[in-house]
Amino acid sequence: MIARLKGLVDQIGEDWAVIDVGGVGYLVYCSSRTLSRLPRTGEAVALHIETHVREDHIHLYGFFEEAERAWFRLLQTVQGVGSKVALAILSTLTSNDLANAISTGDKAMLSRPSGVGPKLAVRLATELKDKVGTIAPAGSFTPALVTATAGLEDAVSALVNLGYRRAEAQTAVVKASATLGEGAATAALIRVGLQELGKELSR
Repeated sequence: MIARLKGLVDQIGEDWAVIDVGGVGYLVYCSSRTLSRLPRTGEAVALHIETHVREDHIHLYGFFEEAERAWFRLLQTVQGVGSKVALAILSTLTSNDLANAISTGDKAMLSRPSGVGPKLAVRLATELKDKVGTIAPAGSFTPALVTATAGLEDAVSALVNLGYRRAEAQTAVVKASATLGEGAATAALIRVGLQELGKELSR
C-alpha cells in the first residue's frame, strides 16, 4: 500500500501527474487544485497518496495536505460519491470551505462541483455534518466560525431573495463584513451589502 511519494514531476495531464521516484514513474490522479500547486517538470515534490486496489486496476490519488486525503476518503462514504466526484469536489472547494458548507448546510455551495446535484448535496450535508470536526485542521474551524459563516450566508440569501445574483450578493456581503467587522449582525450585513450593491450600480 503506497501512502506517500517523494520524487520529481515528470508529466502533468488534465487530471493526473506522473511522479518519477528513482526512475519509476507513478501515475497519480489529482484534483485540479493539487495539480495547480505542482512545481514545474523536473522539480521535486512530495504527495500524500491514497491507493485504491480493484480487480482490474490499481489507482493512486495524490494530495498535498493530509486533510485533503482525509476528505477524499470521507466523501466516498456517501452514496453516489466515487473517486471522480470526490476529486471534483476537492477541485472546487478547499477543506475549510467544505467543512463550513457541510456544517452550515450550504447546499448551494455543495452543489457547485461537477457531478454534485441537489439531492447529493443534501446527502453530503446530512451524512457528514457530525464528522466535520474529525478532519478540519486544528485552529481552522471553530463554532465561532460556523456562526459567522451562517450569518454571512443568511445575508447572502436575503439579497438573492431581493433579486440580486448570488455572485453579486456574496461579493457585497464579504465587503460588508470587512467594513463591519467579525460578528456583525445579519441585518447590518444586509443593510451595508445593499449599500455596496448600490455603489456598483452607480458606477
